Amino acid sequence: MCAFGVADAHVQGGMIGDLSFMLPEFLQSFLVGGAASGALTSSLRLITKAAFAIQRTVFERVQVFLFFSVSTLFELLCVLLYAFVFPKLPIVKYYRAKAASEGSKTVASDLAAGGIYKQEGSETKQNGANAVDLVLTSLQNGHAPQHVERLNNKELLLQNIDYAIDLFLIYALTLSIFPGFLSEDTGSHSLGSWYALVLIAMYNVWDLIGRYIPLFKCLKLESRKGLMLVILLRFLLVPAFYFTAKYGDQGWMIMLTSFLGLSNGHLTVCVLTSAPKGYKGPEQNALGNLLVMFLLGGIFAGVTLDWLWLIGKGW
Repeated sequence: MCAFGVADAHVQGGMIGDLSFMLPEFLQSFLVGGAASGALTSSLRLITKAAFAIQRTVFERVQVFLFFSVSTLFELLCVLLYAFVFPKLPIVKYYRAKAASEGSKTVASDLAAGGIYKQEGSETKQNGANAVDLVLTSLQNGHAPQHVERLNNKELLLQNIDYAIDLFLIYALTLSIFPGFLSEDTGSHSLGSWYALVLIAMYNVWDLIGRYIPLFKCLKLESRKGLMLVILLRFLLVPAFYFTAKYGDQGWMIMLTSFLGLSNGHLTVCVLTSAPKGYKGPEQNALGNLLVMFLLGGIFAGVTLDWLWLIGKGW
């Protein structure tokens, strides 16, 4: 599990850092892909439960084996694609060259590692597709990227501390409820053993839908104060889930879980696509990495706080 966490953090941080200095639509597509993987996993979970419903013990063993086998293969595939295929895409070369021309040292190193150019003295040798060569030539005039003044990481963080806190709070709340509370504190319902699976599936599906909503400009929330207000109001879900689990029926719980997923996906895309606007490529790259750090911190905090739901239940 530690290996999964390390691999996910590296790839997610690298991808969001790279996509932050590209088009916002690229970053949104990446975030949608993450939600789609959750929805797909939930679908497979429902299918395997239905397929092995007769023999519960066999089902549980097969489920665990299939989950870790498929997850390991996909995780390895993603790491390999990011390391060897992603840097060679023409559009990636274009935006990395643009960021390098603005003074990004890490991106310049990525370009050199990918064989797109290498510096010898004051000259730059370029390789790759003709289109990329033209872009590099127009951006760099045949020379290696020059040093350009940029905000350091501390200045970037201070200017965007509200966005960082937004992401931390979004995932701290979400992971304090999902999936632990939904899996353990479900009570007795007509869906029986399917109840927790349905809740998790509904969360993942609506999380996916929520990440598509910002495509409609009229529904995309970009106001910094507005984002903070909505994210703070979202904490009202804590008492809502508590009282629904205690007094409500499964219909209300499914509705709340759907809203949790919808708001999580929508707000994540709004924050991550709004924050990099107005900065140079190197600053956007660094800001993307910083925001991912707070996002992962929120995930850790949420998982840690998940045990609080057990208060009053024999603990």
